[in-house]
Amino acid sequence: MPSSLHTKDRMISPLAIGISTGLGTTAALGLAAGGFAYASLWPGSQLFGSTLIAPPRPGELALSFDDGPNPAFTPRLLEILARRDVHATFFLVGSYAQAQPALVRQIVAAGHQIGNHSWSHLNLALASASRIDEQLSRSSQALEQITGEPVRYFRPPFGARRPEVLRAARRLGMIPVLWNAMTSDWKNPSADSIAQRLMRKIDRLERHGRAATIVLHDGNHLDPVANRAPSLAAAAQLIARYTQTHQFVSLDSWTRHSAQANEV
Repeated sequence: MPSSLHTKDRMISPLAIGISTGLGTTAALGLAAGGFAYASLWPGSQLFGSTLIAPPRPGELALSFDDGPNPAFTPRLLEILARRDVHATFFLVGSYAQAQPALVRQIVAAGHQIGNHSWSHLNLALASASRIDEQLSRSSQALEQITGEPVRYFRPPFGARRPEVLRAARRLGMIPVLWNAMTSDWKNPSADSIAQRLMRKIDRLERHGRAATIVLHDGNHLDPVANRAPSLAAAAQLIARYTQTHQFVSLDSWTRHSAQANEV
């Protein structure tokens, strides 16, 4: 039995095969497509493989920034973080990083982690296996050549993945990372709105006993010098709001926590 079906270049999971006998073809494909969308796009889904998610450690926050580096706004963000001695993870687009090696080194020198966000921000859930390997390996090679350090973390663009995406990341020694606190900061012109929406999510997660993996954007996969002033201002608001009551942590601390939990 084939591992998947393709209909007009949309991958349909094996669920379509298994349920088509009892349902009409249209209904079966619709249900299967919905299941694939959930498994591949929902940040909390672990159906296609495990990813690093925020652990049950309320009061801890991990800041992450996607789609950079952005020569117009990443340096400003580094200044904001330095003023409060907060460290973050920057998931960098490989082609942008290659064009801005000095800025990548500046991020690392400031004590932040960098992660692989693919070479060109491709939707990897719909890419071929060879294209997935190319996107991840090319980006990691560029980042490692710039920094001299291995890349430990990977975030799929759009959060889109399927089992092969996660396997490819692990073959390269990377841990896939998703999130549980994000809003559409990339298109929202209001820093206050971005910050308030994230605060509500963070507070709700804490009430449920969870830490928060926060995503903001210092870049844009369609524009390497996009205006990210609202996102940076929102980040400053979050830091000011939570510095006295919460601990900003690195992904490394959660990786250690996950490993220890698996040993128990």
